[in-house]
Amino acid sequence: MFSFINRFTKVVPMFLDPNYKRFSKIGDYLPPFGIKSQEKIIDILLSATKSYGLGEELDSMSCKTCIIVGNGGILANKSLGQRIDQFDVVVRLNEAPVKGFEKDVGSKTTMRITYPEGAIQKIERYEAQSLFVLSAFKALDFNWLRHMVFNQRLQSTDGFWKSVARRVPREPSDMRILNPYFIQEASFKLIGLPYNNGQMGRGNIPTLGTVAITMALHNCDEVAVAGFGYNMSTPHAPLHYYEKIRMSAIKEASEKEPTLSVILQINDRREDNDLLEEPTVSVRCQKDLGQY
Repeated sequence: MFSFINRFTKVVPMFLDPNYKRFSKIGDYLPPFGIKSQEKIIDILLSATKSYGLGEELDSMSCKTCIIVGNGGILANKSLGQRIDQFDVVVRLNEAPVKGFEKDVGSKTTMRITYPEGAIQKIERYEAQSLFVLSAFKALDFNWLRHMVFNQRLQSTDGFWKSVARRVPREPSDMRILNPYFIQEASFKLIGLPYNNGQMGRGNIPTLGTVAITMALHNCDEVAVAGFGYNMSTPHAPLHYYEKIRMSAIKEASEKEPTLSVILQINDRREDNDLLEEPTVSVRCQKDLGQY
């Protein structure tokens, strides 16, 4: 199995809380790698949400098992849903659907990490209970979240690269801001993308999946991933488990996108080559593990 554990040794909070300014590393960078120039709006958001963890039950657990569920077509017809639901924390990404796909991807969602352009736009597709987690890639994303938290009408979508959600059916207490430290770590440490003086530039933004994996490796005692493999030997297989785009569409993109190349390397380095038919575990949960 491919393991990231030797690269990550510090436990860092998943979400921003009122003490976020103590983390100097995120204070020195503009979004997406930090919160510089966004402190005022973040303070407003945190004062409204008033909740900064996973919830009392999960936060009190001495050992948490977490799984990051990707959107890969390799999940289709694998019947992993029941096993996925056994994890303490189930993380889903963007608008990947659950309803209608429970057999393969499970029905449990602890949190859904997204950004304005990736958020679910149809209200009825939101889970009944889950945390809505913003991964901010630009300053405008914080302003968008403010409209969602305070249930305000979004007057303009200028500055977004595609259509965005106009409403998030969540109480403020169920909304979180992902610690941008994990975007730093995913970009510069896990993948090794260009540093570019800590500024967002072409070719140095990690995929949301790698950010979520990085977050979990810092905070969970057992980390698994499912649905992140690309089986390049089957060009007619579905790219995503919920749509009809084929695997052949990824071939050209993988040659240009560093984060896709990393995922392909993970596939190549696995001891078995079933492309995550079973969730890949990087750290085994031990009750006496403590900080790592």
